[in-house]
Amino acid sequence: MDDLDRRIVNRLQDGFPVAERPFAEVADSLAIDETTLIARVQALLADGTLSRFGPMFDAERLGGAFCLCAMQVPEERFEEVAATVNALPAVAHNYARAHALNMWFVLATERPAGIDEAVAEIERATGLAVHAMPKEAEYFIGLRLAA
Repeated sequence: MDDLDRRIVNRLQDGFPVAERPFAEVADSLAIDETTLIARVQALLADGTLSRFGPMFDAERLGGAFCLCAMQVPEERFEEVAATVNALPAVAHNYARAHALNMWFVLATERPAGIDEAVAEIERATGLAVHAMPKEAEYFIGLRLAA
């Protein structure tokens, strides 16, 4: 990442305008043109520097729920179980960890009862226990890249 990429990432964390040409507004705040901004964001996505660029919806404010979950998956079944878990629309993202609980994922459902339903579905489909860890408090951790 060069200095402009860092400035772009930092700026995009501060929100994205709801406007006819939001990239133009952000580009203007960075003293670059809209085409450059779009190209830079696409390049950061393409090379894996950014894994995602898009809105974050607060499921709870929309009447839904989020829940962090973990499973202890035998290594020889990891890919199979990951495919089963990831096939559920409620799974927001899933990642491996070097820990006894080696698969972690976030469930996001349209209603709170959907969490228990998704957990039960995963347990039925895999034969493995799901450890659901509902949120007790919410924290926002910002990332700022030094120039």
